[in-house]
Amino acid sequence: MESIYAALLLHTASKKITEASIEKVLTAAGVEPDKSQISKIIAGLKEKKIDEIIASATATPVMATSVSGGAEPAKEAPKKEKKEEEDTEAEPTGIGSLF
Repeated sequence: MESIYAALLLHTASKKITEASIEKVLTAAGVEPDKSQISKIIAGLKEKKIDEIIASATATPVMATSVSGGAEPAKEAPKKEKKEEEDTEAEPTGIGSLF
């Protein structure tokens, strides 16, 4: 995870994201670099741009709920049983496989 943070930091600073630059950031922060993790990040970033990844991650709105002080909370709807379905999704590749 630290390697991803280092890549984001380099991106924010408008620096080139390379294995060496990520290693330098991690070393400066006192973290031992995981070279295999860094290689995966670099490979994943060759396929996409960080701005696109960030935009897709923030594109899904998060619903927030709150209960005001004197109002009673809404009753929960009856839960429906979910049918068991086989997971047919392929495993993610590239930078998405790191999460």
